[in-house]
Amino acid sequence: MTARVTLYTRAGCCLCDEMKAVVRQVAGEIPLAVEEIDVDSAPELQAKYGHDVPILLINGHEAFKHRTTVRELRARLQSRQERQEP
Repeated sequence: MTARVTLYTRAGCCLCDEMKAVVRQVAGEIPLAVEEIDVDSAPELQAKYGHDVPILLINGHEAFKHRTTVRELRARLQSRQERQEP
């Protein structure tokens, strides 16, 4: 089952760039449906997240805020996948 990953980000954010690189690397190993959302694209997103980005959701649940590593993301995705398999 392909995990759905949503990354709340903004332009010019070095932490966001780091998390995007982590997601890209893991997506090369594990099938992911990746959606990037720029929090500056809508006033309600700006109000909700302010400068508190990046935020990474896995299947709609907050998984990481500000930083993660390839190892941490891979482990989180694999543990979710194992719990879903019969």
